[in-house]
Amino acid sequence: MSADSDLAEAIIAMHYDLAEWIGSDAPPKVFDRFAHVLHEKFSAVTTVGQKVDRDTLLAGVWAARNLQPGLEIEIDDFEELVDGGDFRVVRFAAANRTGDAVARRLATAVLVLGDYGYQLRTLHETNTPTTEIENPSMEQIRNRLGRDSSSG
Repeated sequence: MSADSDLAEAIIAMHYDLAEWIGSDAPPKVFDRFAHVLHEKFSAVTTVGQKVDRDTLLAGVWAARNLQPGLEIEIDDFEELVDGGDFRVVRFAAANRTGDAVARRLATAVLVLGDYGYQLRTLHETNTPTTEIENPSMEQIRNRLGRDSSSG
């Protein structure tokens, strides 16, 4: 399914504001733009498996102003998974960069259409390894299953 450019732009803009807030001495309007994108009933599951609500996330983001100078967040591999009319489900990859340090994660998000564009309703993030681990192909799995059933 192709990604709606407005969805991708909303996700990219949100992460740009987040990086600006955490990576510089940004003015409060940057925080306000980030907060506006979060739906009033927003919740998330972080990369460490912690469930957070909107108020908790915003308190943490507010406290993180200029905590990682130079932070950049790159978004790619954006994919729209579900078009439910007033809501959309998307998946994307994000990379936080500070100098040579990089932290990568995959995210799945539900966005709802509001009066002024898309708002993030929920987000689930998962860390990804910095070194690629080769996963078995479906053919390797089928071959393994065939061997196991014939030897049993």
